[in-house]
Amino acid sequence: MDTVEAARLFATAAHGAIGQRRKYLDTPYIEHPAAVAALVSRHCPGDPAMVAAAWLHDVLEDTQVTAQTLGDNFGEEVTALVLALSDLEGPEVGNRAVRKRLALERLAQAGARAQTIKYADLIHNTGSIVEHDPGFARLYLKEKRALLEAMTEGEVGLRRLAWEVLEQAEARLRQRRQQGESPTGR
Repeated sequence: MDTVEAARLFATAAHGAIGQRRKYLDTPYIEHPAAVAALVSRHCPGDPAMVAAAWLHDVLEDTQVTAQTLGDNFGEEVTALVLALSDLEGPEVGNRAVRKRLALERLAQAGARAQTIKYADLIHNTGSIVEHDPGFARLYLKEKRALLEAMTEGEVGLRRLAWEVLEQAEARLRQRRQQGESPTGR
């Protein structure tokens, strides 16, 4: 079995084992890693380690899977990418602002391959957050703008697309505000 297929099966089992669902949509969580992996595969077709890491990018922070287990199953290269993408800091390190600053600093130093996967992650998450939770989207978009400003490497097409998605989301929120929608979107 190739690395990408093994990662797909592993991520599906890990997220499925805890019954994880997509917030707002209540669909199986694996739809998100699948979308991220598809974007990465389309933009970086010759890098199976990146595509595998895209499938696995949330298993460390969302499931009981450990970095050791990832390393045993996928090797150092994939595990390093997943670790670069994982927000493993808990409340003990500080409030949300502190944790997001630490994540920004980690991703700014993560390198082009990890940043490329993060662009795909941001692209896929932004639409549902803006559509279903405009109140939170304001904070989310502010955080993601800072993150995109800090991430200066990665696949150019995905980086450009991430900026376009962010700008469209900000425009959608401004439009909602002008139309008098409440911050909750109701």
